Amino acid sequence: MIHLQNVSFGYSRRKRLFDNLNLRLEPGHIYGLLGKNGAGKSSLLRNMAGLLFPDSGRIQVADFEPRRREPAFLQQLFFIPEEIYLPSVPVDRYVATLSPFYPQFNHAQFGYYLKEFDIPATHSLTALSYGQKKKVLIAFGLATNTRVLIMDEPTNGLDIPSKSQFRKLVASVLEADRVMLISTHQVRDLDNLIDSVIILEGSDILLNHSLEVISERLRFATLAGAATSERVLYAEPSLRGHAVVMENEDGEESRVDLERLFNAVTNNPERIRQLFSNA
Repeated sequence: MIHLQNVSFGYSRRKRLFDNLNLRLEPGHIYGLLGKNGAGKSSLLRNMAGLLFPDSGRIQVADFEPRRREPAFLQQLFFIPEEIYLPSVPVDRYVATLSPFYPQFNHAQFGYYLKEFDIPATHSLTALSYGQKKKVLIAFGLATNTRVLIMDEPTNGLDIPSKSQFRKLVASVLEADRVMLISTHQVRDLDNLIDSVIILEGSDILLNHSLEVISERLRFATLAGAATSERVLYAEPSLRGHAVVMENEDGEESRVDLERLFNAVTNNPERIRQLFSNA
């Protein structure tokens, strides 16, 4: 569905964000894209959406080359940027104007999502708070039913109940022929939503695996004593001892903690590569 082959991009010759980047995302999954500030997450998403162009390499999204911005491609992808700018019109007029560009747009779905987010369809967009505007755009993106849905920091501006609704609604629209990619630095917001994790640092994809594979290779646990074992990749103090990420040599099941996973991967990239080399 999304395939990047030897992609390089930078805003100048001196500021290269990634070189010879390779990535493949398959339909039927919700991917979480994690990375440090300035790692190039937003730029990567914009390259996929055709809003920025790679300096070299090839990007294919839903069998299209994004940089060409063909109408058939634009009908199959919806992108929610981190910073949003909406016109000064009522919500229902906004939908009436833009929905015809998306052949699979479902008005009943959109109305349901607005109701779940507690947003009146007759309100003017300029009268809404930033968080409410974000919810309108999320509701619209979900209702487009495009094959590719890309979201950059979608939970910024949402309160705790809205974040819970966001996870519920996004999970409900995943289909076998649809791929969703969500970039965020608020990793807790993706708990119980994503099924695969991508960790980007510099020009490298340090990790790109499903939670199932990750839980097979890594164990997330709390140790009562000091975390001194060579199997431990990352440890942090907790009320009950040390919360750790360690090699799962015994095949024990544990729930993946995204925040600890990120720290373990970025602190031990070579060991992570070895552990997942044949995954």
